[in-house]
Amino acid sequence: MARSQDLTKEQRIKKEIARLKKVFKDLDKNKLSTVESLIRNAAFMAVSLEDLQEIINKDGYTEEYQNGANQKGVKQSEAVKTHIAMTKNHAAIIKQLVDLAPAAQKKNSRLQAMKDAKNK
Repeated sequence: MARSQDLTKEQRIKKEIARLKKVFKDLDKNKLSTVESLIRNAAFMAVSLEDLQEIINKDGYTEEYQNGANQKGVKQSEAVKTHIAMTKNHAAIIKQLVDLAPAAQKKNSRLQAMKDAKNK
């Protein structure tokens, strides 16, 4: 089996979509279209967050800037800013997915475990 590093971003997203869809395989048809959109967004964000983490690990949390001749300093990197914003959005989508999951799935799913860990 291919390692995550060997897969393209699109392949990694498809793999995450498939993993998440397993949780919702028993969901009624009325909620399915909503869930599919949330799953696609959650999968994209999960893979993008992994990529951003690699960038942050490689380049650090800060970057130098210079505005004109006299103003320079260090600021939070753009990768960190994006990671923070995307993490908040990803958490909101995961919460929506957990709330929409069938009751039997909530009890045993990784999504519920994530929600439970967050509430501790």
